[in-house]
This record gives sequence, structure tokens and C-alpha cells, in this order.
Amino acid sequence: MSQKLNNFDMVIFGATGDLAMRKLLPCLYQAHAAGLLHPKGRILGVSRSQMDTAQFLAKVQSDSKIHVKKNFTDALWQSFIQRIEYVMVDVTQPTHFDDLGKIVKARTETDNVIIYLSTAPKFFAPACENLAKVGLNADNVRIVLEKPLGMDLQSSQQINADVAKYFKENQVYRIDHYLGKESLQNLLPLRFGNVFFEQVWNKDFIQSVQITIAEQLGVEERGEFYDITGALRDMVQNHIMQMLCFVAMEKPKSLKADDVRDEKLKVVAALKPMTSADVDKNVIRAQYTQTAEQKGYLQEHNVPADSQTETYVAIRAELDTPRWIGVPFYLRTGKRLASRTAEIVLNFKAQDNGLFGANANRLVISLQPDETIVAKLFVKQVGSGLDVQPAEMVLDMGKVSDERRAEAYELLLREVIDGRLNLFNRRDELEKAWEWVMPILDNWANSSVKPYGYIASSWGPKEAQDLLARDGNAWLEDQV
Repeated sequence: MSQKLNNFDMVIFGATGDLAMRKLLPCLYQAHAAGLLHPKGRILGVSRSQMDTAQFLAKVQSDSKIHVKKNFTDALWQSFIQRIEYVMVDVTQPTHFDDLGKIVKARTETDNVIIYLSTAPKFFAPACENLAKVGLNADNVRIVLEKPLGMDLQSSQQINADVAKYFKENQVYRIDHYLGKESLQNLLPLRFGNVFFEQVWNKDFIQSVQITIAEQLGVEERGEFYDITGALRDMVQNHIMQMLCFVAMEKPKSLKADDVRDEKLKVVAALKPMTSADVDKNVIRAQYTQTAEQKGYLQEHNVPADSQTETYVAIRAELDTPRWIGVPFYLRTGKRLASRTAEIVLNFKAQDNGLFGANANRLVISLQPDETIVAKLFVKQVGSGLDVQPAEMVLDMGKVSDERRAEAYELLLREVIDGRLNLFNRRDELEKAWEWVMPILDNWANSSVKPYGYIASSWGPKEAQDLLARDGNAWLEDQV
């Protein structure tokens, strides 16, 4: 059955920027090439740069086309760029919005307008105010907010309050591209659609949970941005928190957006608050150090020589819920680590039935670079007797279906066009996440203790291994 395609105007603020050129436009091209965009759907590039549509398309040709890695043909590209127009708008100039309002409203055949704010958060408030003045906050308008949504709880609350003056909550799409990953979304059907998983997905059978996002790259040329952000703000408060929610949430009443997001909120609210002493005990922060081949963080471009910013963080967290009480959740992320991966590890308790010893199963759910689900089982050794040995059962999610797998941003952009909020953050969930990380940020801000060091391209500092060893546990790469 063919899918109904919704007509749209997508207005991208910050259209000349890196995100638009590297991700948004190439992902919209892929949706176009797959026939998943309404034929009359229009893309309006907006920025304060003085140029016309022809000049903007020349920039798209040079800066965005190179990021289209598959499904490219000249004919498809030409038909795609015919969707694109350019409008010069400085978000701080109210009069600039008059023309934008007229251009959008001139199209009577669409009642679906998406405003994508791919700008610095400081521009969100004036942009929303000026959009409202020209009527571009009506019920048919959806606004997409790109992260970071604040640098702490107070600034996040301020951004949300500024946006809420002009847009209702059901019009606001706070984007986190991890929610666009098929493998993360698959956790819900994996858990709640398979009787043999959900029955053991709790404290009675699971000994510990690890959630990791590891990057091989360092900060490269992003030192100025990264040094005021750090790993906790950049990855834990958003991406890792979403992974945690999908692992730990209870079964929602339905798959409607608010029913799912209600259960995610309960997870974040159930995280045990940390005192400053808890932070000292249960949080490890570190920076990568140089080797003969690689720079350390303090040698990176635009990083102060005395920077205390963390490029690695590991946290021992607990959830105060009947399902998870007493189960440690180990959360970690870092730059310049040994490999690029995003994964969830469920370490099951050893079950000794008196026949085959105390053997502990394990389930590893990988989001990247490969999308796999790997179960560690125990099977009979070949030969006489019934001695057992570990073996792995691997489900390659990339081979489950022949359907084209969309990149995260493409899928999320299509969700906005279709008006589905399931894969976007609600205000209360986001602010609750900030509330939980604030004691960590406050502790670091008031601490004279420098971050630990870890060798570039290693798996992080020894102190992170010690964090788990205290419970008799080990990170996945150290497990047998």
C-alpha cells in the first residue's frame, strides 16, 4: 500500500552552516530519491548571508553534494534542488521576517510548515518572537530545535520558556539524532514484543548494565566549542540518557507519543540524585593525553593549556524503581578511544542449577558501527562429556530486511513532516535530565582536582576500570 505523502514547506535557519550542508540537505535528498517526499514539498534555506537562490544553490553544489554518498544520479539531484529556494533573514531583524512570511503563506496548497532552527541557541528566542509576529507560529507550524538546548538546567529552562511563549508543546520537536537510530528504536519491540526477553529484563536476572558511546576521533578543529561543552553535556545529558530510557522504561500504555514519553520521564526521574560526595565516588572525568603519533586534548587547536574540560566521563548510576533497584548502570563516553562504538550491555546474573556451573549470559546491543544483537550463551563442547563453552548468537539487524535503511536525520525529518512526536524530547524529560547532571557540573566547577589522564586511543583511564572493579565488574572489552 502506498504511503500518503504530506505536502510541506521546510524552512531551515542556518542553511549555510555545517549541519545543514553536511546532514540536513543530504538526508532530504535521500528521502527525495526514495520517493518519500511530497512532489510539491519545498525547502527554504534561510541565513543572514547576502545571496540569492542561484548563489545558495552553488554553495549547496560545492558544500553539500559531496556528502551524498549513495543513491546519487544527476537527474535525481537536479530534481531535488528544484525544491530549494533561498531567503535572506537575520533573526535579530523583525522586518526581515515579513518577506519570509509572505513567501510561506503564498502557497495555499500546503498546511504543513516546518521551521528548523539550526542556529546557536541564543537565536531561538528572537527567531520565535519574530516568526510569531508574521503568523508563522499558527497551529500548522512545527518548530525543530537543534541541540544543545542549554548548557545547564537554568539555561535549558530559559530556552524552553522563550519558545513556549510562541509555540505550544505539541508544536515543538527537540531533536536528538540518536532517537532516529533504528537499532535504538528496536529496543521497544525487542523487549515488549518477545516474551523471553521481557521476563528476565529486571533486577532478578540482570546483574549490571553498561551503556557506552565511544569515539575514535579527538576534538579536531572543534576545540573552541568543545572546551565550553565537554563530554557530559555533549553526550551524557542527551544521547546516553535516551539509551538509558529505552533500556530501563516500563511498558507504555500505547505507542502514542505521550504514552512513550511518559515512561521515559519516569526513568529519568527515578535516577538516584547525587550529592557532591556521590560525584567524587561514582563519577570519573578524564582527558586524553598525547602519544608519539597523536595530540593530547591540551595540544588541540583552540584548547587552553590549563583546560579542565573532560573528554571522557564514566558514571555509576542507579535507578530507584522496583524493576531496577540495586542494579548498577555504568554510563560512559569519550573522545579518542580505542574504537568507535555505541552499545548497550546487559550482564546477567550467573545461574547455577548444579549441572553446568555458574554461567553468566550476556546481551550486547550495538547501535554503531554495526547494528547487531549478540547473545552470549553456553553450549556443549565438542567431544565426549557435557562440559560447556561460551558461544555467541548474532542477529545482524542490517540483514533482517531488504528495505533501505535511512540515516537518523532523514528518518527524523520525515517524522516532523508527518507530525509524529514519538522520537523527540518533551520539555519535562529534558529538564529532568539536566536536573540530574547538575550536581556533577557543580562539583566539577568547585573542584581543584584535575581530570585524570588516559592515553589517546586507549579505552580510558584506569580509574574507570576501578569504578566497576569495586562492584566486582568489568567493562565489556575486559570481560572474558
